[in-house]
Amino acid sequence: MSDAWLVGRARELIAAVQRQEFDKQLEIVEIMDGLLEETLRRGEPTLVAQLLRASAFARLVTRGLAAEAEPRLDEMLAHTRRHGLSLLRADAHALRGRRLVLAAQEDAALTEIARALAILDDSTIPDRQVGVRNWNRMQSMALIDCWIVLNQLGVYEAAEEVIGRAHQAIRESASPHEITLQLMNRVKMLLGWGLRLERIEQYDEAAEKFRTAASMAVAAEGPFAESLFPRKAGVAAVDQVGVLASALALHNPAAEHVDRLRRMHGGHHFPHEQEIVAIALARCLDRAGRREEALDVLRETRKAMSEDISQPSMRLNIARELARLDTAPDYASGASKSLIDYATTLESEMWTLRESQIATLNARREHERLSAEHGAITQQALQDPLTGLPNRRALDERLRALASSADAQPLAVGLVDLDGFKGVNDKQSHAEGDNVLRVVASTLRDALRGDDVVARYGGDEFIVLLPGAPASAAKMALGRAVKSVAQLPHHLSHGVTLSIGLVSLRPQERAEQVLARADAAMYEAKRGGGNQVASANSMAGDAGASWPAESIPADPSWGVEEPT
Repeated sequence: MSDAWLVGRARELIAAVQRQEFDKQLEIVEIMDGLLEETLRRGEPTLVAQLLRASAFARLVTRGLAAEAEPRLDEMLAHTRRHGLSLLRADAHALRGRRLVLAAQEDAALTEIARALAILDDSTIPDRQVGVRNWNRMQSMALIDCWIVLNQLGVYEAAEEVIGRAHQAIRESASPHEITLQLMNRVKMLLGWGLRLERIEQYDEAAEKFRTAASMAVAAEGPFAESLFPRKAGVAAVDQVGVLASALALHNPAAEHVDRLRRMHGGHHFPHEQEIVAIALARCLDRAGRREEALDVLRETRKAMSEDISQPSMRLNIARELARLDTAPDYASGASKSLIDYATTLESEMWTLRESQIATLNARREHERLSAEHGAITQQALQDPLTGLPNRRALDERLRALASSADAQPLAVGLVDLDGFKGVNDKQSHAEGDNVLRVVASTLRDALRGDDVVARYGGDEFIVLLPGAPASAAKMALGRAVKSVAQLPHHLSHGVTLSIGLVSLRPQERAEQVLARADAAMYEAKRGGGNQVASANSMAGDAGASWPAESIPADPSWGVEEPT
């Protein structure tokens, strides 16, 4: 048995298990487990994941075995994570969602579908080892498994978008079986959607859904004859598949459909097909003047659905159809029993919706809490805890952003070092030194424009970024900062002053290069006695390039000079 044969055989069994008697389904599950054991012996990661999926899927569609699918889905999820199989990992989440729907955990199911779709959104580049065709097939398979859950819950707008993506994934290489599957799924969705629209009296829109479904049912005839689904040779698809026959009947209810739908109503169905067949049959019986027979069909179906909690929207459709046809009043209440049942079912769904809203509220509260916590952590990661200024990491990010922005040019960069700060730590205390750093940081920040960046570089060094500032204007601004610190009361500054090296960013210059030039200019200011600004020009012998604090012009309107 080749690997390709194992995968192909699993696909055949998946198609068959959905439309068999219970005993036959159990046989298929046993065969599937044998195939899984063989793949586990071979150990090929993708093959193992595919057979884990097949084994879990067979149990999900077999009555009473859904709980047995859970350990296989857990193993599939762990296996796909370990081996980086993103599409099959998404499929594991989708099948988990299907299992949760069967357990009436609708919110948890939607969460799993959201996880699956998020993974699929990020998995757009095919894996060359898998091959484009197999990649597209697995993508389509995962999307269809997501679609099944959305369709069961009646989230038709989202379901339509997902099944459209599944079609796009295989449109160029789809086999007859995959085309048939797509058409049957779309027909089922459109019929459920049309019935949902009728419940809110949007009859024209519902009729359009039924019309489209009927045309797709006709289109399915050709590919169905070559599909993997169990079928009778030479018999039309609409005589074998309930949803296809129902599409024709709901589009044009008439007595001519009754015999066909009667046969199908009592036979074996694809999952979640019986309810649609029952509604279509009831409408055709009613159109033929056989209302009591129609009511019997609907009552029988409602009874059969009493233990099936996986289709809340379809349960409502059955209850509404009964209320529409059963007009005989109940003597105790004055209303028909079917109408009362419909109202009760609606109230039950409203209660479920209330629980869903509470779950949504709690989820959003937790999301907001985590977002705020994340924001605070992010802020702490970019902020100097002593001064509250941006730290070196934040400075690097801001410098890169300004360097690449044309609006920020010319960009002046100043490196600030404190004169006499070591003496404060040695003669006073480190706590007093911290106070001086805070005071200097605040003074420096207040002396500059709102869009200038002041960051703590480390120790007693700060970096200032002045976007859009020519060198002369930047020097005046930093000179005023030097003067402001020099004029601080002694009990706040302990006589600390500023030495600042100023440079302008050159084209294509890296951050470490411009900061190295600013550092060299700062040491020029130190050699000149400190308490001043030295530009890179001073290192070339420009006597006017170093400005002591007392010589700084008092005019604060420094931003008027335009770059040349």
